[in-house]
Amino acid sequence: MTEATIWWLLAGGAVVAELLTGTFSLLMISIAMVAGALSAHAGADSIVQVVLASVIGGGSVVACYFIKKYRKTEQPKDSNEGLNLDIGETVMVDGWNPDGTANVWYRGANWTVIRRSGEPAAGGAHRVAEVIGTRLRVEKIPTA
Repeated sequence: MTEATIWWLLAGGAVVAELLTGTFSLLMISIAMVAGALSAHAGADSIVQVVLASVIGGGSVVACYFIKKYRKTEQPKDSNEGLNLDIGETVMVDGWNPDGTANVWYRGANWTVIRRSGEPAAGGAHRVAEVIGTRLRVEKIPTA
């Protein structure tokens, strides 16, 4: 059995293990093993093959770690404008109830709205900041 065949079998085993466990790092290791197999096909010495696979495997795992660590965290789906099209829309609040809620007519139905903390209980135009179940959390739109 040639060195390239051993590398290909190891790469295939790493892919199977990754599919069974869902560990993304194993996929990066299998890419490193493919690099070892390709260097064996190119006629590189076994030391060069191992060093190349180690550098590519270690580098790709470290790169994935840093990408995951510094990736922008996603907003919760209740306040994510990309997932919820109601966020940013304008509703008119006529008056607030003593319990801090108000009823508004929005999208052809009555909705209960609540203020963001620190917002004054003032009527007028409000912007939807978050959807919490069947309630809209709103913030006052400043008047110019």
